[in-house]
Amino acid sequence: MPVLMLLVAAAAALRLRPVMGAEPLCRVHVVRTGKVFNVVQPVDGDRLYFSSSAPRLVKHPCHKNLGLYLGKQVFLTRDNFESSLLPFTIPASMAVGVPEVTSAHFAGPFLLLVVNHRVYTYDYKDGVWGAATGVDHPVSHVSGDNCCDSSKTFCMSISDSVFAYSHGELVAQANVYFSTTRGQSFQRYSIERQAELNGTLGGIFYFHSLSQVGLLAVNKGKGQFAYSHHPLNRSLGLAFDYNGTLNVLTVPGQRGVLVFWFENSLLFSPNAGQLIDTVQVWRGEQVLHPSIYGANITVHNIAANENELAVLTQEDHLYYGSLGILSSPIIKISEQPVWSPEAALMFTGTGMLQVLTPLADAAFPAFDFRKCSVNVQAVLMDPKLQIELLDGLFRQEVYTVDMNSELELEAILIPRLGTSPIPLAVVSNPYSLGLQASIYEFGSTFNGNTKYKLDIHLKQQQHWGRTDPNFTSSIKRPTMSALTVDVANKEISCVDMKPLSTRISLGCDLQKRILVQNKITACSKGILDPVELQGNYTYVIEKEFYDPSFRGRKAAKDLTVAYPYKDLGCPRLVYYDMPWSPVVELWRGEQFREVVKAEHVLLEVNGLFSYSYSLTARAALCTAQPQNWSSVLAASPGRGPAAWNRQNYVSCHDPNNKEPLRWPQAPYEVLGGRTDNQIIFEQRNGIYVFHIAIVDPYYSYCHLETTFSVYVYGAYPLPAVPSDVAIALLLAAILLAVWLAYWVPQQAHSEAGLRVKAFWARLWHRCQHPLGCLRGQR
Repeated sequence: MPVLMLLVAAAAALRLRPVMGAEPLCRVHVVRTGKVFNVVQPVDGDRLYFSSSAPRLVKHPCHKNLGLYLGKQVFLTRDNFESSLLPFTIPASMAVGVPEVTSAHFAGPFLLLVVNHRVYTYDYKDGVWGAATGVDHPVSHVSGDNCCDSSKTFCMSISDSVFAYSHGELVAQANVYFSTTRGQSFQRYSIERQAELNGTLGGIFYFHSLSQVGLLAVNKGKGQFAYSHHPLNRSLGLAFDYNGTLNVLTVPGQRGVLVFWFENSLLFSPNAGQLIDTVQVWRGEQVLHPSIYGANITVHNIAANENELAVLTQEDHLYYGSLGILSSPIIKISEQPVWSPEAALMFTGTGMLQVLTPLADAAFPAFDFRKCSVNVQAVLMDPKLQIELLDGLFRQEVYTVDMNSELELEAILIPRLGTSPIPLAVVSNPYSLGLQASIYEFGSTFNGNTKYKLDIHLKQQQHWGRTDPNFTSSIKRPTMSALTVDVANKEISCVDMKPLSTRISLGCDLQKRILVQNKITACSKGILDPVELQGNYTYVIEKEFYDPSFRGRKAAKDLTVAYPYKDLGCPRLVYYDMPWSPVVELWRGEQFREVVKAEHVLLEVNGLFSYSYSLTARAALCTAQPQNWSSVLAASPGRGPAAWNRQNYVSCHDPNNKEPLRWPQAPYEVLGGRTDNQIIFEQRNGIYVFHIAIVDPYYSYCHLETTFSVYVYGAYPLPAVPSDVAIALLLAAILLAVWLAYWVPQQAHSEAGLRVKAFWARLWHRCQHPLGCLRGQR
């Protein structure tokens, strides 16, 4: 279904109102719950504390009420700090030593903490602690991301991926660990050419918006990203000023937006570190300072959601900005005193900020929380800021673009009267996903506002035919990208008008499947009875025709096979003396898409080998020795029919395949593609159950495979005497007849011959009369 972004701004409906001078920036209230006099809750375990001088607040991007406050005390909340909390502790039985926390990350149902240079997991649903395995060296940080659409397989893998590393190690010698189990177990990891990099490790991150791992190397006051895959792995990214020890915040949503910050540095990257720029300080629509360094700002704490950024400074100022495609400026929204050494920022909704401060209670171990709630939208309606407000609606979807597939989306824009929108549509991974966009007018509203439609056409970058191969990523590797649609000339005050952002997986479309055409069956022709097939039907495969190890050798005994009618239905009917190939159909859900012409292979699942192929390697015009089932099964023992797939298939027509063509007369065992190869059945009637798989790596990212059955008929029974023996006996009989034809006449004039002739003459004379032969015998 089309994706719509509705940008509505009726100037007559907007009224900017001034903020009264006596009106405070935020509403302050104190959360104090669950405290009963004379009832004191004990604090068990070792109290955790955060090592940094400024606190942090880590929110779970999928569960908005779940968060972790890191400061002199650590607090874990499940209700967005709407209740008093005991300090978060780790059981003494974990024997962590010094309970100092240096990093924290939510990975699905787990909270990961680096405590005393080791990684620990906490299942916040069941309250169970655990120690991560596989981390053999001290680490200081963990990094990861979360995808909130659990219905998508690629989305779940995002939450599963976690890195653990030690910040500040030499990059060439850094011990980096990677987990695909949400931090429960790790294994060593390194990117290509890591040993050649200079400087220290500033972090390592999985940029899912690029389908790349990015390693931040810091050398001589400059930071650069090194990436893991082609084409970005050929060189380092652009260098940027690295002042202090920058914290790196991965903004939720997999758009590739990064925020780098320290006390006197605030940087922004819209594309996973490829381009990094300073965050400018604006006043209204004018640039007040090109960076916070010149604005004399000392960052105390920051908060970010998918589209917004907030900064709390030690100078007691609160700044707000939007995370746009082109830039992310911030503006000062008030100078009301809200700062304290323990204060931390968090977003509770679009345009809704809270400044959170824990409050100790002398009478109880549980801490209360002071909350200062800020409605950014109301603040930005101050006319001094010269900003107008736009209303917006937004809807996010998750799409899959398989190989050779396309996606069409659209956006509808309705700007204010007298204004012209400048829409932007960008993808985060242009190396894999290409787009083409066009905008046009299509009517107007009742108020006279012109309506614009933005059509967006997306498909794999490799299929647009307008990029150099050195620019695109490997088409064989599934990747991901984000599409973002925004308005370039949008003002910061457009709080509710969020960019349209959607994630696109360039990978397997799980709704795709293949079927083998079944127009004529053995049941429709009366050869087999469907009632019998459903009643535990079995058939026998003679030992001369099958090999359970799939090596083409005769078995020791016959095999009785139960026919799975529920899965296979009635077998397709095939005449034995006619070359045959299956007609494979591609379906998406319940819709037929096309007849598959791509390369595919099949193998009889019970080991039957009484069939061959019509083409040899030479006849198929192979330039390299083709793969066959023998070589594939030898390389993947124990996998049977599933051994040959799109991941290990190598075409014999590929110019990059350097395997010499040693045996041109070998059977070519691949069907489809550029050849008309077919199956030839031997003289045997019966059922064959085949496993078929599409092996062309450029057809689909899915492992398209299925199982089907055929019934071969029309073959005469094999003779009881072997053909070579029959031929030998026939030749012997012919030679004997020729010899007798020569020998008998030679013996006719001899004495023995005369006696034989006389005997047959008397016998013939007697047999002329009735019963004469019998009298002669008596």
